[in-house]
Amino acid sequence: MTKLGLVQTVTYNTDQKSISNVSKILKKLGRKETEIVCLPEQWLKNNHISDWDLQFKEFKEIARDFGMTIIPGAFYETNRGKSSIVSPIIGPKGEFIGKQEKIHPFDYEKDNVQPGKEAKIFKTACKFGIIICYDMVFPQVANTLAKKGAQVLLSPSRIVKRGIDPWQMYVQVRSLENRIPILAANVENHKFGGNSLIVDLHQNNKVITTKITKVNGEQGVSREFDLKKYEIERKKRFSDYNKFQ
Repeated sequence: MTKLGLVQTVTYNTDQKSISNVSKILKKLGRKETEIVCLPEQWLKNNHISDWDLQFKEFKEIARDFGMTIIPGAFYETNRGKSSIVSPIIGPKGEFIGKQEKIHPFDYEKDNVQPGKEAKIFKTACKFGIIICYDMVFPQVANTLAKKGAQVLLSPSRIVKRGIDPWQMYVQVRSLENRIPILAANVENHKFGGNSLIVDLHQNNKVITTKITKVNGEQGVSREFDLKKYEIERKKRFSDYNKFQ
């Protein structure tokens, strides 16, 4: 069994206040032996990160103390004059072990950032892929990650209130069509609609349906998953695919 979790955040006046409050939630999840935790996209007041080690020093210490993998969200990064939106990964030894670039910048983001070119697989407590917000809309991202060997998908997101219903549909459909659990974290404030969700799958007489855990307010939630049980169903689903034009 693998224990996976997410944190739904609210908005504070400063980044330090936000990080301090979320750190308390992460410690609670750590004490529950949560192995991987995902946070939302752009949940800080200043969403441009210039020094990852400095900004997330507290998260790195928590990851090391609890042997936890932390995906602290997704933020703007500028490197050699080029900007992108990236989701870094803090490994269980308290060091950054990689990052996923947002492949499909949304709306105004397209004028400011370079799109990512690769859907990557990371491995700590399990093999996982990261889908950053708008990437959830495009079926090939989730499908590529699943076919590359991801056992679970984690999604840092920032969804406005009017977009919650379609977003939750996208998350559930990506889970169903790839036979893979998804944890999608969102921001909750006056503009963004919260409703972070954990999508598990349940089978009843050859029919697979979604089992959903929704989150309200600022809190962390974790669930145990038997990730191996999905692999057989995933192979069956992918084997049914026929080429066509």
